Order: sequence, then C-alpha cells, then structure tokens
Amino acid sequence: MASELMEAIEILVKEKNISKESILSSIESSLVTAYKNQYKKKDDSVLAAENVFARIDEETGEYFVYAEKEVVDEVENGLTEISLKDAQEIYPGCQVGDIVRLQARDKDFSRIATQNAKNVLLQNLREKEKNNVFEEFQAKEKEVVTGIVQRFNDNNIVINLGKADGILNENEQVSSERLHINDRIRVFVLEVRNSRKSLRILVSRTHPDLVRKLFESEVAEIKDGTVEIKAIAREAGSRTKMAVWSNDPDVDPVGACVGINGMRVNTVVSELRGEKIDIINWSDNPAILIENALSPAKVITVLADDEEKTATVIVPDYQLSLAIGKEGQNARLAAKLTGFKIDILNETQAADILEELYQGTYEGEDEYYEDGEYSEEEYADAGYSDEEYADGEYEEGEYAEEEYADGESSDDPEASQEGGAE
Repeated sequence: MASELMEAIEILVKEKNISKESILSSIESSLVTAYKNQYKKKDDSVLAAENVFARIDEETGEYFVYAEKEVVDEVENGLTEISLKDAQEIYPGCQVGDIVRLQARDKDFSRIATQNAKNVLLQNLREKEKNNVFEEFQAKEKEVVTGIVQRFNDNNIVINLGKADGILNENEQVSSERLHINDRIRVFVLEVRNSRKSLRILVSRTHPDLVRKLFESEVAEIKDGTVEIKAIAREAGSRTKMAVWSNDPDVDPVGACVGINGMRVNTVVSELRGEKIDIINWSDNPAILIENALSPAKVITVLADDEEKTATVIVPDYQLSLAIGKEGQNARLAAKLTGFKIDILNETQAADILEELYQGTYEGEDEYYEDGEYSEEEYADAGYSDEEYADGEYEEGEYAEEEYADGESSDDPEASQEGGAE
C-alpha cells in the first residue's frame, strides 16, 4: 500500500503540476481530519485528542498518525491530558508533566472516517491545483494567450486556455466577428480572479493592447526596445491607428512594423480577421503628429493649440471626405490617437472664413478706409493739400520754372537757394 501511495503521488505531480511536498501535506491534513472525526464523540477514549499530527515517510510511503497529551494526576480535559495510570500502560517510565504520543493504527479508522479523509484530500488537491493555475495565469495578466472556442454560454463565449477556461464577455467581443466551435484565436487576458468557488479568467478581443501585444510578438525591434509603440487608437473589427517611434535613427519604425512585403503587419491583420491597420510615425510636435494621424489624407496646414488640446486642419477640397473618413472614422481615430479635438476644413471653407474675418476687421471700422479708397482726412493728415498736389504734378508756385525745369536746376545758384527755401 505504501509503494502504491507513492506511485499515485508521482502521477499527481506530473498530471496536476502540484509539488510533491504539497500533496504529502494534503494527505497528512486528511489523516488528521480522519483521526479527529473518528474520536470526536468518544471523550472517554484515550485516543480522543486535539493535538493531532500526521507524518509520511517520503522514502517508504509509511504514514504515522498520533496525538500528544500531557501526563497528569487528575484529568480535567481528556482531549489534551492523560492520567498517569493510562500513560504508564503505554510508556511505563513516564512521569507527571511528560508529553506522550498516542499512535493510531489503520484498524483504528472506520470506513466513514476513511471516506472523510479521502474527501478532504481531494478537496485540498483541487484547491492547490486551482491556486497553481491562478498563479500561472496571474503572471499572464495583460498578456496575449492562445485559446480554442469551446462553447457558447448565452451571450458569452467560453475559451479553452489549456488548464483553465477563459470567459469572453459580450462587450469584449468584436461585433463583426463570427466565431465557431474549435476556432483557434488569440485573446488578451484582462483579469484573473480567484474566488472560493472557482477561478475566473476574463479575456478580450477588442482591447487596444491586443494589437500592441500581437506586434510585440511579430516585430523583433519592438520586443528589444528599438521601436516603441507610442499610442494606439482602435475601433475593433474595423480599423486601428498605431503611432510608432524608433530609438535608433537607422531603423525605420514604420518599415519595421510593416515588414518585408507587408509580412509582419499582414500576420497581425490575419489574426484580427481583416481589421485595417494604419501605422504612422510618432512626433513630439503636435502639428506633425496630427498630420500623420490623418493619413492617408493629404494636409495643407495644421494649427494646433497644445494647451487647449484643440487643432484646426486645412486639407485640399478633394481630400476632405478622405480626411474625415467613412462615418467620421478617420478623424475620430486621429483624435483618439493624438488626444486633440480636431476640426477639419477644406480650402474653400478656410478661404471663406478668412474673408469674413478680413471684412469684419476692416470694412466700416477703419476711419481711413471708405469704399476701398483713402478718405480726405488721410490726405490731410499726410500733409498734402490740393494746391500742393494735383493730378500727380506739382503746381506752379512751389517751384518756379526758372528754378526747376525739365528735371534740371537753374544756373543761378542764388535762385536755386531761394527756390529751395520756399
């Protein structure tokens, strides 16, 4: 029996991934429970005790169950004390105050006590197995794991993750994705909960970090830190925008993520079942980042307010619909990616707004501007009178013909002086 017990323990160690020490501890605990159940109603029995211990020899598989009691002249608590007379029948040389051990044999256990011990053992083993699985998946929290669609439970989907099942809630499912039994998929582990009743693993197919982790597994430059994923904006099942940055000037971050002939990005797209992925260059300059984020649309200019987190973008007339995207998706994802509230205008709209601003500033408000011509007050303030300047020619009286004719000064120096003085 002892050798069979050790063989069974070795099998449990391999199949359940439970340490040998844990299994032996569970067996010892079950034996203690069996002992106490056997004698709990027999207070008059010498074997009824509270301080019960069990030990298993790891080499031979032999087990020992015994109770410890104090030797006294008069017994007041039969569960912790034993009379000197009864103790000397077992240990002839013992004295009052000694601690003696009373060993139980196999034949001392009833069938009911043995069954109880078995139930306790199985319960302990299940608990240890659950704790091991919990620790294993807790280490995988916020990571991506591979699972197989096992069954549909109302609106939730149960994913077999190997040693445990994951729950794919309705709000973590991609609405456009149709999963079938035995489909192999990769999921993002959201949370691992260990309750008294069961182990609960919540997984997701919609989380943006699913895309992040898939690229980490496909792109070596991301895994080693050469390329960083700075931001991700995702509408699961439809489109994702991802901004990347390279810590090495010789490495193109977008090219690294795309791969040769698009091999790397296509692997991720295939896993996400055709979801479109836009990979752009990250920039610390908000205007450049916003321009990149609106790709594939072409941008004329970006006016960004970093404090208010707002931006106005002007695009060519024919690019407006592309910049906004179907149902506003491109602009919406760009706003999520950059953290800016983005207002997109085409050239015509921008020109109209500028014209309105220009007219509102000058028309009817400037005292020197009337109907597009300078007013008489402006001429007066400038120091010119009608007598001095008319039709673009100087009048007679300011310079005499003798003083200035045909662009040449008079031969008389005194006349020139006088004319200049006037």
